[in-house]
Amino acid sequence: MEPFAEELLPFVIAGFIIAFILAFGVGANDVANSFGTSVGSGVLTLRKACILATIFEVLGAILIGYKVSDTVRKGILDVSLYNNTEKELMLGSLAALGGSAMWNLVATFFKLPISGTHTIVGATVGFSLCARGFHGVNWSTFGKIVASWFVSPVLSGIMSGIIYLGLNHFILKKEKPLEPGLRALPFIYGFTLLVNVFSIVHDGPAMLKFDLIPWWGSIVVAVCVGFLTAVFVQLFIVPRQRKAIHENSRSPSPPSQELSVIEKGISPTTYTFSGTTESNGYIPAETKSSLLASGLDATSPSSNSLGVTHNSSQVPLVHTNQVKVISMEELSDKKDIDTERPEVKGLFSFLQILTATFGSFAHGGNDVSNAIGPLIALWAIYTEGSVAQRSPTPLYILLYGGLGISVGLWVWGRRVIQTIGEDLTKVTPSSGFTIEIGSAFTVLLASKIGLPISTTHCKVGSVVFVGWAKSSRQGVDWKLFRNIVIAWVVTVPLTAGISALLMLIFRIAFL
Repeated sequence: MEPFAEELLPFVIAGFIIAFILAFGVGANDVANSFGTSVGSGVLTLRKACILATIFEVLGAILIGYKVSDTVRKGILDVSLYNNTEKELMLGSLAALGGSAMWNLVATFFKLPISGTHTIVGATVGFSLCARGFHGVNWSTFGKIVASWFVSPVLSGIMSGIIYLGLNHFILKKEKPLEPGLRALPFIYGFTLLVNVFSIVHDGPAMLKFDLIPWWGSIVVAVCVGFLTAVFVQLFIVPRQRKAIHENSRSPSPPSQELSVIEKGISPTTYTFSGTTESNGYIPAETKSSLLASGLDATSPSSNSLGVTHNSSQVPLVHTNQVKVISMEELSDKKDIDTERPEVKGLFSFLQILTATFGSFAHGGNDVSNAIGPLIALWAIYTEGSVAQRSPTPLYILLYGGLGISVGLWVWGRRVIQTIGEDLTKVTPSSGFTIEIGSAFTVLLASKIGLPISTTHCKVGSVVFVGWAKSSRQGVDWKLFRNIVIAWVVTVPLTAGISALLMLIFRIAFL
């Protein structure tokens, strides 16, 4: 087939449109993995989280997204089976984009955190089964990817859990945690930047000539950046942090925040939670557990509900009705109420912003492939005239996918943030930091070896492990976790079925 054949142009245009819709769904659903815990802990507002996510999702997509995109577009399928039938592979790519986009949008509408990796891999397998049967799928690669879905949450959870237990032992449990925490800041910042820079420089995109830098050169650059960062933090950040935290600790406590608890047939009173920050407008799992222990149903819409005046999601959680009042003292004996000290919150709040951006960068690098993998196949066939796809992933298509993800975040991302950032477990700045740093390391490592693991699984695994380590079993909403796992399980067969059906329709209509 001739490059830039005019008959293929409509398929390419349709591919760009559907790919943007898919990227929108990926951003609306999966980006909660990056900033859900930060918004849930009150460290970032939803608006600030969206701004940071937009910047670092796009940077991650451009700088490290190309490698995973290659795995999705060429690792799962045996593209040689489509020699001389390039048009059929283009139709398959359209079917994969369509099947994945449909389920992403439906799941986001119902606030179900699913894996964008699941959807695109399942959709790719679905159209290939329709077009070439069982011979069209590279089952060994598919098996490795499936195994990573189960291994990644465990590895990410263990990593985050170990980090949290270490912080808890050396800093959080100390009678005066501020000084050991400040001593650890330069190392934490320096190491975080070291890993981040190494992931960019080592085997980076050829368009930026990073592929010409030897591995030892990447290590030297990363170590220098990490060292300079540690020095800067020690000289400038640590003194400012110490001064700011001491000033805040001497200032009077802020007025307690009031939550309205809807309960029919009960006289109006007020639930007062002193020392808590619920600026996001969601009621976390641990607070719900305490309310339930006090005889209140925090979830049932038919009886008792929870309402918050300032709801950042703009999605009404309750309707105005009678309220019941309870003071914090009545719940003070509950072990699952998190009472992180102000100096600890001040110490880790700033640090969690860094790890959130780190996680967003990793997410952009890993999950941009979910939106543009089939689109790259479409574009390569159109520009090269064959299924070989020898050229590297174009930078402008990576940018296109990153922008689509960012638009989805701004428009609809708030819907899934509640689940990971609030409902699954109570997130604080210290635990949020460990959740994000552990899962980000896992995702970045997978991105560098070209394995498209699920950022959703990594983040949920870290949330569950840290919540369990922090507050025992009562600190995790296990019913919600069960529902999330069910959503994970049905994603692959569902997207495969939708994609196969679309492929069948396309073959009848265009071949």
